[in-house]
Amino acid sequence: MHDIRAIREDAAGFDQGLARRGIEAVSREVLELDDQRRAALAGQQELQAARNGLAKKIGEAKRAKADTGALEAEGARIRAELEALDREGPRLDALLKDMLCRMPNLLDDAVPPGRDEAENLVVKEWGVKREFGFAVKQHFEIGEALGLMDFAGAAKLAGARFTVLKGALARLERALAQFMLDVHTSEHGYSETAVPLLVNDATMFGTGQLPKFADDLFRTTDGRWLIPTAEVSLTNLVAGEIVPASALPMRMTALTPCFRSEAGSAGRDVRGMLRQHQFYKVEMVSITAPADSEAEHERMTRAAETILERLELPYRRVLLCAGDTGFSAAKTFDLEVWVPGQDTYREISSCSNTRAFQARRMNARFRAGEGKPEFVHTLNGSGVAVGRALIAVLETYQNEDGGVTVPAALRPYMGGLERING
Repeated sequence: MHDIRAIREDAAGFDQGLARRGIEAVSREVLELDDQRRAALAGQQELQAARNGLAKKIGEAKRAKADTGALEAEGARIRAELEALDREGPRLDALLKDMLCRMPNLLDDAVPPGRDEAENLVVKEWGVKREFGFAVKQHFEIGEALGLMDFAGAAKLAGARFTVLKGALARLERALAQFMLDVHTSEHGYSETAVPLLVNDATMFGTGQLPKFADDLFRTTDGRWLIPTAEVSLTNLVAGEIVPASALPMRMTALTPCFRSEAGSAGRDVRGMLRQHQFYKVEMVSITAPADSEAEHERMTRAAETILERLELPYRRVLLCAGDTGFSAAKTFDLEVWVPGQDTYREISSCSNTRAFQARRMNARFRAGEGKPEFVHTLNGSGVAVGRALIAVLETYQNEDGGVTVPAALRPYMGGLERING
């Protein structure tokens, strides 16, 4: 969310920032509403002062046994105006908050212009793509042929965009998740955290999922929301808090299922596991002081890259352009892993610095010494999406006979198993 004071101080700069996202100037509308709200507040204060002065006059008149009719009529008028402003003030506050919370974050200067993912900037490539001497299969062809990936059974249980994994593939998915958690906790300083999968409105609002993305979420009958990512729960652990500067940076990681309605993705990636309503992801969240968030963003992205490098999966790092950068992010690096079956790169991790945007929504602050509390900066990144890592492993390590070689990094988690066969 945006600071209304910053908009007052530099309305033109604010409009220019949003223009980079293709949003027309809104500062005039925002400031007009802000002026109305401030005028209502000033009017309340003036009427309260007038009411207090009038009460004193009425008291004096009564002691002098003078007629108080005119004074009491004036008091009734003031009360009526105050009651009207008592209603108008909160209404204007709510309108202004709603307007501000629906506007995306301002972009970092380094974010390139562009309308969509086609204009993202590749900043790094790693690894050598495997040369295959046979016809390459996609992950769902491999999994079904092995008898270990069941889409029909999942559809019977829950409908489209679900998968049942069996036997060695179920274990391989678990091995990937455990491997990621071990690397992030033992080498990258993240604290493993188990968090709720169901959260309330305020928690979804804090990280920017509500109100804008309600259609992309699943909601329970009692009004809770299924998390689309552990970022939601992890980041909101500091909501409403004043964190001591000595506790920063805070680094947390969690393995959770994630739930997304995939609204608007009809017809996209309908086969296989690429776009599911339910999937596992290892998430990383960092809470930092403002001066440290840029370096933390690079550190987090490198942590995610390490996972792909240990698995020997070719990938590239992409700096998202203005039109592809998410609502809450000021700057985002995507990691895209090579999937041979599709002969293309697919996103497997997204690492974002949201700066104070989420912190302001959550009222999450830190205090250095005796100074005034400041908003923290929050960062989040996939470390990485487990299902997509499974896809990349199956397609990269497939064999001509239909089996799959287990990457060396995962064999300790697979009881030493080196190959998965049907």
